Amino acid sequence: MLANERSFKILLKKNFLYIFLIIVFSFESLAIADEKKNIIEKLKNTKSLKFNFKQNTNEKIETGVCYLVFPKKLKCDYKDNKQKELIINNNRLAITQKRYNKTFYYSVKKSPFIKILDKNQLINLIEGSILNYKNNQIHLTSINHDKKKITILFKKKNFDLIGWKINDQFENKISFLIKILSENQEINLKIFEIPN
Repeated sequence: MLANERSFKILLKKNFLYIFLIIVFSFESLAIADEKKNIIEKLKNTKSLKFNFKQNTNEKIETGVCYLVFPKKLKCDYKDNKQKELIINNNRLAITQKRYNKTFYYSVKKSPFIKILDKNQLINLIEGSILNYKNNQIHLTSINHDKKKITILFKKKNFDLIGWKINDQFENKISFLIKILSENQEINLKIFEIPN
């Protein structure tokens, strides 16, 4: 009888541990789903952003200000001696060095970066990503079919977009951190015209 009681208590403890772990993992899964849902809701209500940025490309730091209008419109003015300006309009990218009066054109159609500028693709990326927390930030990481990794960063407190980390089509490692200055302000779409 004593052996049966002891076995029963051990079995009860094991079952309690299993049930406890299942509950903990269920709550964690629900929390992750809620975090993604809150981020997606915030994005759905975002039409435009103006933000300061700090870009790190292979250890080279650049800063400036950008204007983003969904979908696929981005203009960034860099604070550098070349007076660099980057414009993305749909799948075309132009980088102008105003100081030298030179413009370079690229297609970004296959770039993982374009997924960040298209709200529907960004939402799909978020839904299929792995969520981690680091320093009060939400890191959503996705790896596409070409083995390209994209990590999108959000504030944990208010779900604001705060940046992304990608490898571009030239295998550059790019970290692009942002500080939002305004949201849903009217932005003149003429600023996104690709220069001739």
